[in-house]
Amino acid sequence: MTILGRYLDKKSINKSGIARMTGITTSRLSRLSNDSACKLTAKELYLLSKALEVNSEYLLSELFPNANLQEHE
Repeated sequence: MTILGRYLDKKSINKSGIARMTGITTSRLSRLSNDSACKLTAKELYLLSKALEVNSEYLLSELFPNANLQEHE
């Protein structure tokens, strides 16, 4: 299971409902949730954050905890 899959499970989020709200197919959500070789696009991240009613930056930090998201000057 991927980090996205664990996040959705932890929050008890229905993938069918998210699919309807985002336009991301349930098969794509299933692959994103279970196949670590399947990569999330920026558009999908944005759509998921809107559907989950969370900030995109927050969701990005949850799904990619090792990413360096500090602002550069």
